[in-house]
Formats: sequence, structure tokens, C-alpha cells
Amino acid sequence: MLTGKQKRFLRAMAHHVKPIFQVGKGGVNANMVKQIADALEARELIKVSVLQNCEEAREVVAEQLASGAGAELVQTIGNTIVLYKESKENKQIVLPR
Repeated sequence: MLTGKQKRFLRAMAHHVKPIFQVGKGGVNANMVKQIADALEARELIKVSVLQNCEEAREVVAEQLASGAGAELVQTIGNTIVLYKESKENKQIVLPR
């Protein structure tokens, strides 16, 4: 579980990150969750953009992605979801205590 301080730290880092996934009309599927889990392993911090034509609420999509990929939901802002998961092989981000 992330503390408020850690979330602020990750939000600041995520500010410069571009979204690398888009959730559209099809919503969240198993393939997308797997790709996001792989991307999190490689990068630790990613953004996912929820398109206008997505039929599910952003909060629902964020919850599905976070639980599916075993990640922490850092924030949802506008149509963008920020996810964090500590990498097993490739740890780059050192969180404040």
C-alpha cells in the first residue's frame, strides 16, 4: 500500500510520462491486462488513457487494470490513469519512506 507521500512522489514523476495504452470501446480485456503487467515490469510507472468511446466508467477501468496487473492505482486524473508496480527484475524508482 502506498502512503500519501509516496503517491505524491509518483504523481510528480508521472507528470512527464506519456500514456502508452488506450482503453477504448472494447473496455478491459485479458490481453490488455497482460500487456500492462509486462509494461509495469519494464517501467514501473505507466499512464493509461481512457478514450471517449469507452463504455465503462474511468474508476471501474482503473480498478480492473490495477487489480488485474497487481499494481497500485496512483491516481486517475481526467481520462488518464496512473499505475505503479515495483519491478522484480528492473527496479528503478526508489520511493520515499
